[in-house]
Amino acid sequence: MNELIEDLKYRGIIYQMTDEEKISELLDNEQLTLYCGADPTADSLHIGHLVPFLTMRRFQEYGHRPIVLIGGGTGMIGDPSFKAEERSLQTEDQIDDNVQGIKKQMEQIFDFSDENGAILVNNKDWLKNISLISFLRDYGKHVSLNYMLGKDAIQSRLETGISYTEFTYTILQAIDFGHLNKEYNCKMQIGGSDQWGNITSGLDLMRRMYGATEAEGMTIPLITKADGKKFGKTESGNIWLDRKRTSPYEFYQFWINQSDADVIKFLKLFTFLSKEEIGSLAESVENEPHLRKAQKRLAEEITAFIHGDEALREAQKITEALFSGDIKSLTAAQVKDAFKDVPSANYDEADMNLVKILVDTNVSPSRRQAREDITNGAIYINGERRQDVNYEIRESDKLDGEFTVIRRGKKKYHMIQYGK
Repeated sequence: MNELIEDLKYRGIIYQMTDEEKISELLDNEQLTLYCGADPTADSLHIGHLVPFLTMRRFQEYGHRPIVLIGGGTGMIGDPSFKAEERSLQTEDQIDDNVQGIKKQMEQIFDFSDENGAILVNNKDWLKNISLISFLRDYGKHVSLNYMLGKDAIQSRLETGISYTEFTYTILQAIDFGHLNKEYNCKMQIGGSDQWGNITSGLDLMRRMYGATEAEGMTIPLITKADGKKFGKTESGNIWLDRKRTSPYEFYQFWINQSDADVIKFLKLFTFLSKEEIGSLAESVENEPHLRKAQKRLAEEITAFIHGDEALREAQKITEALFSGDIKSLTAAQVKDAFKDVPSANYDEADMNLVKILVDTNVSPSRRQAREDITNGAIYINGERRQDVNYEIRESDKLDGEFTVIRRGKKKYHMIQYGK
């Protein structure tokens, strides 16, 4: 078995292959050029998009050449694959802006540095030149309606309805594969399991149009958690690669909070750690789960890979400060980042008595309970315990002059903001 295929199988990355023997032969005998694409439906990818691109990076590590396709053209149409309803169409300017955002993220994942490096393409560059007549005569003529209706992605939408626009999406993606095959000798496409129909459509169109036989496809399984829940989402939404949408600290926290049941699976899928190191971490999960070594390693690896070493260090600094209660060691910006999702309240600065603030902002349910919380040592101001019921919030307690972090007990945080 080819060494790369063996590694992909170990990591649980392969779901379907058109022909494993032929793919192994291509990998053994040449520098294989392969591609994976993403439509720019937003100005950032989220972690649900990552595994196919990380898989292409694995191919690059073994000496093969990836083509990263950003669908500036197909993004104007919308992929119907297993979607419950039609996508909302974006303007061309929106899509162009999204393309630029995703390009920057791809530069973090792939090496584009030399003549053998990865290639970045936008399918708008060739799809925009195809006229309607050419689309129907040169491409549509080769695609059977019965063949299209047989695709699971199309069938799943027939009851709820599908527009002709989205119905033709699979042909556009097939055109992409054919174009890359002719221009770059690209012989393989990879994608998520929902892309199998689009990939095989491309292979069929290439064979019908110009007899291409050396082309293959591979898909990657849908990533799910051990409890069956959808991977990659939190209560606040998607985990994005763009730090403006999901900060490096939030990104780091997402990974470090993975369960023991999921962490080894995610180490295999999302990191480039060796089989030996992953095996050692699996033993740690089994024998010393309280140390959470595997979770820490997962969070370190993927955060540094996507955001860089400096962002990782900052995320670790915030995490350590919150664990130790040393909030004052953080900058105001870091505190805002760490507590952006905790309950917050605006407060009029007329009376800064701690008991009154606790009640007014619902940290404690009553004045009696507030006094008990304070005297029992359950109240912390910016990480420092306060046990004086007559304590008044001071200017030095206002981080950046704008807010104070109050903790009740071990984990219940609340942010008080002033004069807003």
